[in-house]
Amino acid sequence: MFKVSHFKRICLTGGLLAFGCAASGCSSLDRLANIGEQPKLSSIDNPTTQAGYKPVSMPMPAPEAASYNPNSLWRNGSRAFFKDQRAHQIGDILTVTVNITDKANIANETQRSRANSEDSNIANFFGLKKTPGTNSAGNMLNTDSTASSDGKGSVNRQEALQTNVAAVVTQLLPNGNLVVEGRQEIRVNFEIRELVVAGIVRPEDIQSDNTIDSSKIAQARIAYGGRGQITDVQQPRYGQQVFDILLPF
Repeated sequence: MFKVSHFKRICLTGGLLAFGCAASGCSSLDRLANIGEQPKLSSIDNPTTQAGYKPVSMPMPAPEAASYNPNSLWRNGSRAFFKDQRAHQIGDILTVTVNITDKANIANETQRSRANSEDSNIANFFGLKKTPGTNSAGNMLNTDSTASSDGKGSVNRQEALQTNVAAVVTQLLPNGNLVVEGRQEIRVNFEIRELVVAGIVRPEDIQSDNTIDSSKIAQARIAYGGRGQITDVQQPRYGQQVFDILLPF
């Protein structure tokens, strides 16, 4: 027989699920639906059609009109005499060599102290004199202050990342520079590793084998991370994140 207490439990469970769905953007329900399934790879889409994509706008020189000289194979404005197979237009592919070796060791310490004292040497104030059991009214014009601070800070960071990723030219700027974006996903068991590279490259910096070092990418945006079971375990739960933001202590 169905009891009222069972109905209350069902309502309470449903309310908790609704609250959890609202707090986590229904991502928890998606995870529940994919229990036992491998993480799905992202579809291959045109980067320029994705939500939030914004074309890059950079300062450009004044355009030069192309002119041809009689009996000459050279055209003004050309970058090279012979045409090569390196990436130079929208849709071309080039390989980005990500080589990041970053090490920083910084230590700072700041100390500050100050003491101030003002004595008016006035025995009374507007005829008020010191009476037994009270302080002199003249002390109202005497001030003393002391302040001190001691701050210390240190940074010890070391990062290393070496890998390759193929990027696609998504935009050709008026001065000939290329806007590239590359994304790589690798799934091993139930964990996906993601590598995203984007930025602006100069055609002259592209090597003969159609590769470019990440250090020569302007406005470089490099992201390396992952998603899956291991990443999920390393992240604090939603409730803990909310408390970390709201609690003032």
